[in-house]
Amino acid sequence: MPDATDPAAIIDQALAEFGADCAIAFSGAEDVVVLEYARQSGRPFRVFTLDTGRLHAETYAYLDRVERHFGIRIEVMFPDAAAVEALVRAKGLFSFRSDGHQECCGIRKVAPLRRQLSTLRAWITGQRKDQGATRGGLPLRQVDPVFKGRDGGDLHKFNPLAEQTSDAVWTVIRALDLPYNPLHERGFVSIGCEPCTRPTLPNQHEREGRWWWEDPGHKECGLHSGNRGR
Repeated sequence: MPDATDPAAIIDQALAEFGADCAIAFSGAEDVVVLEYARQSGRPFRVFTLDTGRLHAETYAYLDRVERHFGIRIEVMFPDAAAVEALVRAKGLFSFRSDGHQECCGIRKVAPLRRQLSTLRAWITGQRKDQGATRGGLPLRQVDPVFKGRDGGDLHKFNPLAEQTSDAVWTVIRALDLPYNPLHERGFVSIGCEPCTRPTLPNQHEREGRWWWEDPGHKECGLHSGNRGR
């Protein structure tokens, strides 16, 4: 009997069921494993990423490497320039250090994501349960509790790596010689925007490298805010 938690099988199912109406969200970190399983399925697949305008230089170079490795073009989503300008003019470049990261993330990440998801019927993420307190009850498949899909309909969300550990994911990356962000070699585990990401020390949880000035129970940028409360 097939393993219902097998990431490759879940991704194959998502692509078979939704085809071009499904896309993989790529954050420039371990999501490369999701892309590899999609490639192994033999089915066409779409990939998108969010360019906040504040990513590390290494992340931009990594996105280019991933495109060349898989022979794909990543659909890059950008924030609304006028909204970014208004925020920076009103509050400066680092307002999130004093009033929380939700407003900045809402403009630079959530709004572009919502725009992309409104054209889809399903999306695939690289989330894992072991990534933090907000993801402990993460299902392998769900109807997205926050975002709507095309024409305002239900949006199906697949989290094929939910039951995988970080060690398991990195075993696949090394075994298959998949490209990875060089920031990982400098102690970065969870990689986001440059001002909000830092290396972690040995035995620190990976999410301690994100928004370290905030409460651990609120370390979501809004892309997966439906995880809260689980």
